[in-house]
Amino acid sequence: MGTPVLHAASAGPPGLSKRARPRRVIAVGGGKGGIGKTLVSANLGIALAQAGMRVLLVDADLGGANLHTCLGVGQPSATLSDFVRSNKTRLEDIILPTGVPQLSLIAGAQDVLDAANIKYAQKQKLLRSLMTLPVDYLLLDLGAGTSFNTLDFFLVADHGVLVVLPEPTAVENAYRFVKAAFFRRLQQVEAQYGIEELVESALTTREGTLRTPHDFISQVRKEDPAAGARLEKELLSFRIRLVVNQARTDADMTVGTAVVSAWKKFFGLEMDDLGAIRYDDEAWRAIRKRRPVLLERPDSPAAQGLQRIAGRILALDGTAIPTPPSP
Repeated sequence: MGTPVLHAASAGPPGLSKRARPRRVIAVGGGKGGIGKTLVSANLGIALAQAGMRVLLVDADLGGANLHTCLGVGQPSATLSDFVRSNKTRLEDIILPTGVPQLSLIAGAQDVLDAANIKYAQKQKLLRSLMTLPVDYLLLDLGAGTSFNTLDFFLVADHGVLVVLPEPTAVENAYRFVKAAFFRRLQQVEAQYGIEELVESALTTREGTLRTPHDFISQVRKEDPAAGARLEKELLSFRIRLVVNQARTDADMTVGTAVVSAWKKFFGLEMDDLGAIRYDDEAWRAIRKRRPVLLERPDSPAAQGLQRIAGRILALDGTAIPTPPSP
């Protein structure tokens, strides 16, 4: 049997102020393309909506938007590009229904060739506007890689969800993403700590540069113990939620646990293993039908894995729902 509901779903996750803004922000990112970030985003949004949460999905893959396709939504009449380009368009004007109760969508830019390289002012306008929307969960589906725009969207989230495949190269790419996100975070606070030169050095690829966040903080401690202590707190607060996708074997199902342990030991990074999603033919069959697997085959192993991940996020936020048993 599942865990009983601890809080009324309509109340939303507790812990934040009553002012109009998303109660929680989730950003789904990853080190490379083709690892299933959009599948995770779409179905995670559905699972949270089915739990009674008001969810807004945002296709923030500014260079290759396709979240609407995963949801089975037709060609959007309005997208993020309309909001970014026009001072007259409000964010509320481009929110689309998905056909799933409690779940709405802002489709990604599709007609702007340089959408992936929106200007700083445009990005800030978008982030500020997103943070005014009164939903329980704002869920951002990010593009692949480590562009500053992608990292900045990832860093605004309460839950930075990192999708990884159970393959050595994918794990390596995921670590590069985490490292880039951490140093981008430090860039945002470097003036406060007086560590501009050290951060710049760490971001270069010259031989002999600092290899991990742990190495970086150790170096700062030698030069300025007080700044090093403050950065240690920054590192502790930089917590990633890991999701393993396309797990084909029982060993693959435990990759998340192994990665969390290894990254803590070698890199000093705190992470949460949210669980694994079984490789499932039903998932790609659903994608071909332009249907989310959670709606097309809710009894499938992939759908049940996604439900468990949603349940763990809700539990982190103080709300519990019944979740499928682990396989």
